[in-house]
Amino acid sequence: MVNRLLLIAVFVPLAIVLVALAVANRGATPFTLDPFNPGNPGLTWQMPLFVLLFAAIAVGMIVGSLATWVRQGRYRKLARQRGQEAETLRQAAARTPAQSAPQLPRP
Repeated sequence: MVNRLLLIAVFVPLAIVLVALAVANRGATPFTLDPFNPGNPGLTWQMPLFVLLFAAIAVGMIVGSLATWVRQGRYRKLARQRGQEAETLRQAAARTPAQSAPQLPRP
């Protein structure tokens, strides 16, 4: 139910906006990798503007995801260490003989 609500409330309007953006910006735009000689035909490509916009969004999402992943590395390392410690304690507990609980006298 929550997934369907999320789909309807967020992704459908977002898709409508992105399609409208793509339709409105389909004219060819030069993209050059040489800032000092923008007319260099070897390093200039003509492509629709919406392709550049979507590529910029995708690159930003990838860079942001990588930055988050790198920042959270210490927490993943700590979780791995705690998991190994817990496994070591489980194995040590399994090796020791089971001790019976003290019996209380019945009234």
